[in-house]
Amino acid sequence: MCRSRSGSHWKRRMASAPKGLLRHYVLKLLSEGPKSGSELMNEIEEKTEGRWKPSPGSVYPLLSWLLDSGYTEEASDQEAGVRRYILTDKGKEFLEEHEKRREEQSERFGPHFFGGPGLFGMESFPEDAKELATSLRRLRRVSWKLLKRISKDPSDELFKEVREILDEALAKMETLIEKSEA
Repeated sequence: MCRSRSGSHWKRRMASAPKGLLRHYVLKLLSEGPKSGSELMNEIEEKTEGRWKPSPGSVYPLLSWLLDSGYTEEASDQEAGVRRYILTDKGKEFLEEHEKRREEQSERFGPHFFGGPGLFGMESFPEDAKELATSLRRLRRVSWKLLKRISKDPSDELFKEVREILDEALAKMETLIEKSEA
C-alpha cells in the first residue's frame, strides 16, 4: 500500500527545526516565568500557529540537561506531579550569550540561517508585521523561482532586469532603515 504524502505526514516532516532553536526558545520562554515541559511544548505550538510542536523526546532531555548544567532549577511552587522549571542566574547569562551569538550569526549569515523572518512565529508581531512576514516569505519563494529560471536560461536581459528591480527595492529599504535609526 502506498503511503500518502499529504496532510499530517507532511506536517510531521516539516516539524523539525534548526539545531539549537529548541534550546533557545525553551530558555526564552523560561525567562518569562516557571513552565513545565508540557506547557513549553504547548506554548511553542501556539506561538508557531501549529507549525511546530516539539516532541516530549526532545523537550524533556533538554530540560534535564539544563537542570544538570545549572541553567535551570525546579520552581518552588510545584503542583502535585507537575515539575516546573525556572532560569537560574547562570541560565539568564547563558540565554544572553545565546542571543548574542544568534544575533552575530544572523548578521553574518542573514535571516535564512535561522529559517527566515517569522518562520516559527515566536516573536510577538503586531498584525501588520505578520502581513510583512508573509510578504517576505513570498519574496523568498519568488526569488528562488527566479534563480532556478535564470540557472536554466541565463539570458542577459532577464538577469539585468531582475538585478535592476532588486537594486532599486534594496536601496529603498536601506533608506527606510537609515531613517528609522536616525
